[in-house]
Amino acid sequence: MELWIPITIFAAFCQNLRSALQKHLKGALGTTGATFIRFGYGFPFALLYVATLHFLAGYELPAVNHYFLMAAAFGGLAQIIATFLLVSVFSFRNFTVGTAYSKTEPVQAALFGLVLLGETVTLPAAIAIMTGVFGVILISLSKTPDSWRDLASALLSRPAMIGLASAAFFGASAAAYRAASLSLGGPGFLMQAAFSLACVTLFQTVVMATWMAWKEPDQLSASFRNWRPSIWVGFAGVAGSIGWFTAMTLQQVAYVRALAQIELVFTVAASWLFFRETLKRNELLGSCLIVLSVVAIILIRRVVITLNRAIQTGCNLRIEHDNL
Repeated sequence: MELWIPITIFAAFCQNLRSALQKHLKGALGTTGATFIRFGYGFPFALLYVATLHFLAGYELPAVNHYFLMAAAFGGLAQIIATFLLVSVFSFRNFTVGTAYSKTEPVQAALFGLVLLGETVTLPAAIAIMTGVFGVILISLSKTPDSWRDLASALLSRPAMIGLASAAFFGASAAAYRAASLSLGGPGFLMQAAFSLACVTLFQTVVMATWMAWKEPDQLSASFRNWRPSIWVGFAGVAGSIGWFTAMTLQQVAYVRALAQIELVFTVAASWLFFRETLKRNELLGSCLIVLSVVAIILIRRVVITLNRAIQTGCNLRIEHDNL
């Protein structure tokens, strides 16, 4: 199994845990404060991870270049904007379609991967990604109180457009993070991902702290008063981010973000197993489509690798034959 696959699944699990902890704190902190602790309390752990790789594992610190700084800053801002847009969707009565549209991130990540990095996906992989996105949308729409007749008019509503914009910024941030990490050119994917994460988290912490000190000082104070539970949010958030940055350094963002949709299957399974909630037909169908998408992506990647190795072996044998 390719290393990026278990790393992505680990990151999705940590993201689920971080989201649960953030929801628990949202009542005490508010939306801005709950968003800030993800970065502010996560940065020390990101810095500790870099220090561990450097001093204990012997990795050299990478040399920073202008492209890295621009890509990291762009990705950091895009992620902040995407988070605020997604949170704003919940203030609308008909927020369900907007939330569903926000789940189109893997498709938009593939587009930004093409624009920023020149990376393409095969047609079978694109079909697998779309299958997973459709499954996620089915699950997201399963809880809507509206009838299916009302759904058509909601597809072009303001919440829907905000959801699409949120997915676009999330996709852009993922592609930018991969670009930043790859631009370092060494000394290895672990340090490249860790160093990129530390720099981005520091940038996001400074930006959000400055904004909150100016516009919402009460939220900043509340985040400091609730430091004990916030530490766990920061730890879970950085653990997940380490997984995301490492996986996206190893593999194209389209594949990583598509595989990450397995997170929603975890959520549906937990609601059924632990909370004894009845699964709706759309939730079950959507979960099956996501699992099918994940399996297809893994198999497609394995086939591509096998074919590339076969082609490379054939080329080497031909060169050896020509040299005889």
